[in-house]
Amino acid sequence: MADRRLWSYKEIAAHIRVQPDTVRSYRKHGLLPPPDHVESGKPYWYADTVRAWVAARPGNRGRSTG
Repeated sequence: MADRRLWSYKEIAAHIRVQPDTVRSYRKHGLLPPPDHVESGKPYWYADTVRAWVAARPGNRGRSTG
């Protein structure tokens, strides 16, 4: 079953164990996938989108992200 929960910068940051500003920087530099949803100007991503992005990140082979 697909995980359709929407994650903000804060949830993504907690998932990859960085600060929310780091995730904002990733987006600014084109390193984050486009948001799945924008509400009141704030971007959100589906949890599955984030997990797929994490799995595809360079240097992340074989690393568990919980």
